[in-house]
Amino acid sequence: MAPRLAGMVLAVFLHMVLRYFFNTGLAISEELSRLLFVWLVCIGAVLAMAEGKHLGFDMVTSRLQGRSAAVCRWLTRALIAVALYYLITGSWQQVLAGLASRSPVMNYPLALGAAGTLVMGAAMAVLLLAECVAALRHGDRAAPSASHLD
Repeated sequence: MAPRLAGMVLAVFLHMVLRYFFNTGLAISEELSRLLFVWLVCIGAVLAMAEGKHLGFDMVTSRLQGRSAAVCRWLTRALIAVALYYLITGSWQQVLAGLASRSPVMNYPLALGAAGTLVMGAAMAVLLLAECVAALRHGDRAAPSASHLD
């Protein structure tokens, strides 16, 4: 993630210096920084899910125990799965639409930007599946929910 962030900062900084001191600029800086930012956010979201660092609202569920807590955890996983389904299918449609379109300056396929959310959704689905398998194998208490805040 650090190289993407560094590339984004460098592109914007270089564009700013060229624009204000030399009255010119890098035409690719906006497109490059936007593309890198999309991928940075998507990879960061996957890492946050893998580490259980996504924001969670557990004011009620943290007080539950036993069967009701397990039901809530499985309901949460089911809702996450539904959201990921819509994210993946929508991202796939955007990738297909972006294959025929090119960016105006850098001339890369716009599918490359949409692919960030597709990769993110697929990776999160794999993490969710692994969490469900671990919960089934070791009992629901052994597998922390991906939406739970540490």
